[in-house]
Amino acid sequence: MPVAVVTDSSAYLPDGFAARHEVHVVPLHVLIDDESGLDGVDIGPADIAAALTGRRAVTTSRPNPDEFLDLYRRLLDRGADGIVSVHLSRELSGTWESARLAAQEVGVDHVRVVDSRTTVMGLGFSVLRAATAAIGGATGAAVEDAAVEAAGRTTTFFVLETLEYLRRGGRIGPAAAFLGTALAVKPLLHVEDGRIVPLEKVRTTHRAVLRLVDLAEQAAQATGVTAVELAVHHLAAHERAAELATLLDERISPASGCVVSELGAAIGAHTGPGMLGVVVCPAER
Repeated sequence: MPVAVVTDSSAYLPDGFAARHEVHVVPLHVLIDDESGLDGVDIGPADIAAALTGRRAVTTSRPNPDEFLDLYRRLLDRGADGIVSVHLSRELSGTWESARLAAQEVGVDHVRVVDSRTTVMGLGFSVLRAATAAIGGATGAAVEDAAVEAAGRTTTFFVLETLEYLRRGGRIGPAAAFLGTALAVKPLLHVEDGRIVPLEKVRTTHRAVLRLVDLAEQAAQATGVTAVELAVHHLAAHERAAELATLLDERISPASGCVVSELGAAIGAHTGPGMLGVVVCPAER
């Protein structure tokens, strides 16, 4: 059995991608009022959007180390040559720490834990590259290198309707500089070295979509490769996400496709409904 690849639910791989690439996903935990559930298992995008719109109390938490430990042991018992476990930035969640503690129990010679320094499909592309290397028979070290290299080359931009949800969840960090901005202004942010960082302010949603396309095109050109992979994320903004994906396809060529994935509870709880984002990753050499 090749090296097994593990990630968490914040990667938001499109439907079917995890099974197709033999990726094992550990869900984050979500609490809506007094109702506890697992991200993507018990609580989906529609649930979290309705809860936030209805002003219900929403909190998220990392998987506990035992959840990782149980999965790692099962994979090794089935004959995996090793495990590479790739997770969202430790600046945004304690998930990486839970995985690291579980790896220590199993033995770090069996499990390599990677802090992707990013999230959503920035993490997702990293995981898929790792899975491709693993299926091809690569060693644990080579699978880890594939994950780190891909994650380091992804670029993620997103625009929010409001910063309120980031503030409530304690994930706002440097983006706090945008608090107090007029309601008509949309905050545009990006992920930089594992943190959510403010980029600029855009006055309307339409301009925000166009600006995301501009930024993605610039990021694609900066990769220095002939093709890139693209992902569009949203929460309760299906039509705008489709519009964004179409514009990206028209502007960025050649692209190796553009996937559209709606955010689930673990990340959507901190972005709020109306979020739009784009992830750019250089295509595999």
